[in-house]
Amino acid sequence: MEKYINIIKNAYAGYWNYLKNELISINHWDNFFYGLIVISLVVWLLEIIFPWRKNQSIFRKDFWLDTFYMFFNFFLLNLIVLIALSNTVAALFNDALKTIGLSVSSLQLFDVDNLPKWLGLFVFFLVSDFVQWNTHRLLHRIPFLWNFHKVHHSVKEMGFAAHLRYHWMEPVVYKSLLYIPIAIIGGFDAQDVAIVYFFSIIIGHLNHANLGWDYGILKYIFNNPKMHIWHHVKELPEHVRFGVNYGLTLSIWDYLFKTNYVPYNGRDIELGFDGDEQFPKDFINQEFYPLNKK
Repeated sequence: MEKYINIIKNAYAGYWNYLKNELISINHWDNFFYGLIVISLVVWLLEIIFPWRKNQSIFRKDFWLDTFYMFFNFFLLNLIVLIALSNTVAALFNDALKTIGLSVSSLQLFDVDNLPKWLGLFVFFLVSDFVQWNTHRLLHRIPFLWNFHKVHHSVKEMGFAAHLRYHWMEPVVYKSLLYIPIAIIGGFDAQDVAIVYFFSIIIGHLNHANLGWDYGILKYIFNNPKMHIWHHVKELPEHVRFGVNYGLTLSIWDYLFKTNYVPYNGRDIELGFDGDEQFPKDFINQEFYPLNKK
């Protein structure tokens, strides 16, 4: 038990030092704090210059709530929950393997360090995005998880910051299910992960932005605003029960597994979910909603 307590303490201390360094240091390209700000400002500027819904305010409904969610989930949530939890779960998993004479390295199918850099990053990106696509489907199909995911679907007007409006439980689920597949294909250094992470943030921001883009032929590979808005449609089509267009960065999984749905220009469709009129409108009550849900 003392081992896991020390892991938690060291995780908090290490992440706090990392966060302080991110705030005061701007001399490295993979600074997540300022990277998030730059990406957000650029995509917001694109919304202002090329608005899809021209009657939507620049400071749309819940703009400031989503901006708070963006920074809370991206930085403070990691400090409060995820870093300590991730490190502890990893240690528990490794210890469990040891009891049966195995180790994480023994489960590795291959080590990406033995691949060319670009190929290793591509494999990491594909595996992580596919696992997250499946996790996203689970958030819609399992009622317990759907109550947490409702926070994200409570968005009534789409904008870039809606990308990071989600309940703190979601990344716990994502990271837990992603740990084993990533462990199997080997490790990556921080800068490698940063490249993939920044790309995912850009695509995610664009998906939720007030932009009428679908990227032409690339829409069959990358998720896009015209496709993702149908994921947020309030009235689901009759032929589906749990949702459509689950892709995070890539749309190809939806086309491969027949969960794609873009019937027409969805610029003015109503967003939300059945019963969202009674859903809390403020951060605190949204965070406690799943616990209060009978």
